[in-house]
Amino acid sequence: MTELALETRSGLPDALRVLLAEYPRLDWAADPGFNDLIKFWLDRHLMFRRIVADMKSDAERLLDAQLAPDHFAGRLSRYGGMFVNGLHEHHTIEDTYYFPQLATQDKRIEVGFDILDKDHHAIDGHLNTFVETANDVLQRRDDARKMHDATGIFRDKLVSLERLLDRHLNDEEELIVPVILKFGAPDMG
Repeated sequence: MTELALETRSGLPDALRVLLAEYPRLDWAADPGFNDLIKFWLDRHLMFRRIVADMKSDAERLLDAQLAPDHFAGRLSRYGGMFVNGLHEHHTIEDTYYFPQLATQDKRIEVGFDILDKDHHAIDGHLNTFVETANDVLQRRDDARKMHDATGIFRDKLVSLERLLDRHLNDEEELIVPVILKFGAPDMG
């Protein structure tokens, strides 16, 4: 199962993509089963991606002396808290409510939900690193050089987190959306 670990996989194995073959990503929006729950859920994923991209851009702008340290710190504090809290809440709802219901719809892909659950635990570790490095940046606001150096470390860790989060979100979307399109989502929306 280590080849399926979030940090090392390049996607879900073909055996877990059987419903995606029936419901390709490019056809989702036109499918009659593409409902408000799917739209909301995909919008949440898009929001997480945008927040990470914005924080990375802000860090790069600070490193290039194009963003004032106080402005960067305020944005990092606001968006960092929104990101961590939102992602924890999102994963809790998925793990306790959505995944258990959706996993029973098709036995061929049931193990995929175990993989996604393990991803959430792996992401928690990376979120802890995110919080530590973000706090390190914020605690060094009074020393421009130290803040700059801490921001470089933060940016590098954020790039790694962005890659892992994108892998997870893509795999999650490609497993879950086809399940909902095929079987519906009673009592979930």
